[in-house]
Amino acid sequence: MVRFGVLGTSLITETFLNTAKHVKDFKLEAVYSRTLERAEEFGKKYGVDTFFTDLEEMACSPQIDAVYIATPNAYHAEQAILFLRNKKHVLCEKPMAANAIEVKKMINCAKANEVLLMEAMIPTLLPNFKAIKDNLHKVGRIQHLFINYCKYSSRYDDYKAGIVHNAFNPLYANGALMDIGVYCLYPLIALFGTPTKIAATSKILDSGIDGTGNVLLSYPNKNAIVTYSKLSTSHLPSEIQGE
Repeated sequence: MVRFGVLGTSLITETFLNTAKHVKDFKLEAVYSRTLERAEEFGKKYGVDTFFTDLEEMACSPQIDAVYIATPNAYHAEQAILFLRNKKHVLCEKPMAANAIEVKKMINCAKANEVLLMEAMIPTLLPNFKAIKDNLHKVGRIQHLFINYCKYSSRYDDYKAGIVHNAFNPLYANGALMDIGVYCLYPLIALFGTPTKIAATSKILDSGIDGTGNVLLSYPNKNAIVTYSKLSTSHLPSEIQGE
């Protein structure tokens, strides 16, 4: 049995818990929130009676073996490292951190303390991704890739009205690339590795975050175009084009 604590009480945490309950070795043991009232409100829905409003106290607690971190991106590294140093395994929501420097610190800390650090990035773990890998040879020599994910944000109307939620606030390391662009890049690199050249453009909103973007990734014998947006919706499928 792995006793989990969760950081964050948003919808993504509920989605995680509603799935994790089907894993026989998973047990939700504790909930952290900035206020005790919110932690209790959230935890009682899942039969939890251990709550924290102090991360240091939670990280030192012998009641948990691992944590799931679903706080804003800007907090991922600091919070993960705190728990890793206290010998707790960490499952961190995507993106792992705000930048590569933070990710390297997290990885080094996990290795030093001999605990597991994992990013909650779903696409490459799904059966359909395995099916793509197993059947990729059938399209022949790959020449071109078009990876697309554009979805009008439910918070964009508020943004246009002058209300800036976390999703459009650069202080939380958010933006279209961090939010949905990673879903294009992650499986692409998992399939084909590190590109030899990258060219990228984006539309920066007044708040300072990117609302849309395009990335061209060059490989020795193929190119990939990634398109992502939180300001519009696309119904075009992604394609792996072979000869």
